[in-house]
Order: sequence, then C-alpha cells, then structure tokens
Amino acid sequence: MFKKAFLLLTAFCLIFNLVDAQTTRLVNPILAGFYPDPSIIKVGKDYYLVNSTFAYFPGIPIFHSTDLKNWKQIGNVIDRPSQMNFMGDRVTRGLFAPAINYHNGTFYITCTQIDHKGNFVVTAKNPAGPWSDPAFLPSVRGIDPSLFFDKDKAYVVYNGDAPDYKPLYSGHRTIRMNEFDPVKLTASAENQILVNGGVDISKKPVWIEGPHIMKVGNWYYLYAAEGGTSVNHSEVVLRSKSATGPFVPYENNPILTQRGLPADRKDPVTSAGHADFVEGPDGKWYAIFLAVRPYEDDYYNTGRETFIAPVTWKDEWPVINADVKEIQYSYATNIKENKTPGLQPQSGNFKYSVALNKPLDYSFLFLRTSDPSWYSIGKDGLTMKLKSETCAGTGNPAFIAKRQQHLNCSFDTELSFDTDKAYEKAGLVIFQNEEHYYYICKSVDEKQRPVVQLYKSGKAGETELLTEQPLTANAQGKLQLRIRSNGAFYAFDYATTAGKWTTLKDNVDGKFLSTHTAGGFVGCVFALYATSNGKETTSTAKFTRVDYAGNDSVYR
Repeated sequence: MFKKAFLLLTAFCLIFNLVDAQTTRLVNPILAGFYPDPSIIKVGKDYYLVNSTFAYFPGIPIFHSTDLKNWKQIGNVIDRPSQMNFMGDRVTRGLFAPAINYHNGTFYITCTQIDHKGNFVVTAKNPAGPWSDPAFLPSVRGIDPSLFFDKDKAYVVYNGDAPDYKPLYSGHRTIRMNEFDPVKLTASAENQILVNGGVDISKKPVWIEGPHIMKVGNWYYLYAAEGGTSVNHSEVVLRSKSATGPFVPYENNPILTQRGLPADRKDPVTSAGHADFVEGPDGKWYAIFLAVRPYEDDYYNTGRETFIAPVTWKDEWPVINADVKEIQYSYATNIKENKTPGLQPQSGNFKYSVALNKPLDYSFLFLRTSDPSWYSIGKDGLTMKLKSETCAGTGNPAFIAKRQQHLNCSFDTELSFDTDKAYEKAGLVIFQNEEHYYYICKSVDEKQRPVVQLYKSGKAGETELLTEQPLTANAQGKLQLRIRSNGAFYAFDYATTAGKWTTLKDNVDGKFLSTHTAGGFVGCVFALYATSNGKETTSTAKFTRVDYAGNDSVYR
C-alpha cells in the first residue's frame, strides 16, 4: 500500500514538475521592430544580445536576459559622438552586423562602419558600458566580422572579397579568417579563405556573410547566412576538426530558410537567416536570427526583426526549427521564466507611455549623432529647437524616434507649438528613409492661420502637401497628434481637445514606406520632429509624452 502511494506521489511530482517547467513560451519576434542582424553570447546565467543600427545614434543596442524571453536594454555600445558619428551617411549605411563575444573577463564587439574606416572592435568589462573607443582593423577587409577564441589562439572571421578580387559571378564572396590579438586589439596582415562562394560554388551561391565559429564536442562549426537578406535568405553550416579548416558543408543545407513555402500561407515569416547559436538555460540549444513579417507579398514596414527557434542536433549537425518548416510565432520550452516587474515587453502585443520629463531611455534614436544643444528636458516636457536641417538630408535634424514594432499600432504625442512662419513645422513623422516618410505637423498657412498639415516626402528633399485643416483658437495651446498603422495603410489624426480625435487623412499608402519600395536595411520609426526647413530660427516646440499601442492579430 505504501509502495503504491509512493509511486503515485512520485508520478504526480514528475508530472507537476514537467507542467510547471513548461510554462514559458518564447514569442516571436523576441525583439519586435527594427532589430536586425542579431548576435548573442551567454556568460554564466546571463545572455547578452546586440543588433545593427546603421546610421541611427546611439549605435548597437545591448540587451540582457536570463530566460531568452524577457529582454531589457541595458545600454548602447556606440553612445558617445567621440567614438564615431554617421554625419553625411544615408540612414541605411553606418553600422553593419555587430557580433558579441566574451573572453577572460572582457566583452568584445566587432562591427563594420561601412563606407568609412571599415571593421573595428570595442571592449568593455561591463556589458552595460562604457565601451571603449573603436580599434579599427585595416587588414580585415570585408564586412560582418566576428571573433572566435580557441585555447591560446583567437581569430576574426568575416565576409571578404572573391579570390584575387575576381568574382566569378555577381554576389560571389568568401569567408576569410585572420589571427586576432585580444590584448593589442589587432589582426594579422595575412588571411586565409575558409569558404569560397558558399556551400557549393558550382551553384553560384550569393552573399555568404554573417559568419560565426563555435566549438561543440570535437567539432568546429562554421555557420553563415547565404542567399542575400531578402526572401532567398538562409543559414548554412560547415564543420571541421580544426578552427582553421578545411570545413565540410552539411549535406542537408540550408539549416534554416523560408524560401519555397506557399506565398499564401497565413501570417507568414520570411527572409530568415543571419543566425547565431546559444545554449539555453534548459540545456537545449537555440538560434536567434533575423526575419520579417510581411503584410502582403514582400511588403513590410517593421524592418528585419530578431527571432528565435529551437535547434536540433542531427548526426552532430545543428538544424534550426527542425520539426516544422515554417517559423512559429511561439515555441513551448522547459525554460523557467524570470520576468522583471515593470519591464517593457519586446514581443507580443503591448503598449507603453513615456512621460518626456525625465532622461530618455536607451531605446530612443537620433539621426547620425547626438547633440544635446538642440533639446532639453524639464518637468513639463521635452523642448526641441527647430533646426534648419530636415530628415530628407544627411545631417542631424531635430528628430527623436522610437521603432514601429507592430503591423497594427498607433503612436501619439502632445505638442505645444506656435508660429507665424509657414516654413516652421513641428509634429510627428513616420520615417523609413530620407525619401520615404509622412509628416503630420502643426504650422500656419500662407495667411498665417494655424493649420494641421500632412506631407509626403519626395525626391531630393521635396515634399508634397497631401492635405491640411484649419485649427480653431483653442488649438493655440496643446495639440495631440497620432499616427495609426494598419499593415498596408496609415491614418493620421489630431485632437484639439484631449482624446477627441479627428482624422486628417486615412488609407494612406503604407507600401510607400516598405523596405520593398524604399530599399535599404532599416525599418520604420515614429519620430518627434521639428524643422525650419533650411532657415535659421529661435522657435521651439514642446512635447510632453509619447504613447504607443501595438495589437497584431497573431497574438490575440
């Protein structure tokens, strides 16, 4: 009798523990919105993740987690203009593909400053910063560098030119390796080719990039993206008994891709690749990677986002998302969730409100550099001086942004701004790049009557006035402005009385802001924006808060 009761109790405990352990679902994307080119490292029980930011400043956000689900941004790697700035760069240039590593008490991040000095490394003892000034690596000629530490040796591995600078076809690249000195932060002058073209050069593979090396058991695994960062994107893997090769490709490559799936599948995820592997807190392996959520065909405005999927080991090869072809919007795990009270979610549906009477948090973005001379924060809000620069140029306009993180969302603010000059404007912009944005703003018309206006960007800094409405006398104080996204369409609203919204214009073409139309590598951001359009002025605009709410059907 006792034995039977004991066995029943044991079985109950096992079942209870299993159910209790499987309470964490990893929801994709784990970082919603414009968080491309992810790289991850595990140090003890802590995980640190970084992403590309291109010409936005501060550069390279760094996130921390203990459960791979709940992520907190703890800083930015490039957070001082003295480290570097991106003045003169188009928004889709700047910083490409950072990689994070840890060795002997030091964190290392390698990255590419495209079009300028190229590849560099920065270090820190604390991942929250401060990070060192960049040490550039002139002998590492290419993009997407990452480090690998192997006993008493260290290497930098990266995407390089075709052999002898003679590509056999468009997109022909190599994966190369240089020895790296982790103390002097220098790379050897000599390099060797680890991969030529891709896993099978006879098939003319393109854009082998984003490489990493890891050692698991007795094997060294070299894994990289292949196929370009659009719908043909993929991840491939090779292995060797030596860190320097020769590397043999997996016969069932790619180990991750979404190409070839039915285009009409429900809630598709596409363009998956640029992966990094990590062992989870449950002892299982996971891959983080970039992918996108289109609302139609290849149209998406939220940019390339950070996703996660489980890794299955098959005959000592890692395969991502092995059980189903389609990337899932959530995965059940045995991970114990560690949720911090008050932590802003980065996945699923969420909303937030930020009072602009305190220092801006790490997620706010500027264009190309940070210059506190044109804005200040007081107890009643954020005051921005109108600058002559516009967001159509390549300077540092009065522009402070947050990412669009859902297909269906709204972003609003409260504005105090008065002017008698038609060239002075302040409001909200939904911005993809210098030639693809919409701007809802307060200004005056040609007769100096206050109006709310909606502009659409054009070529070479030109803008088109889509519509305007006069504002009544009670709008001389605070005005609320709101932008709503509904996949392929945007709507623009205003309110002269708090909460009583009037639609200025709806069903505005959202595809104009898509990566498919605009090109480049970034995603849309909502920005507080004030400009005097090339003229000098002393005028200011005050913003008291920003509110965001995202509500995508796949999470309901």
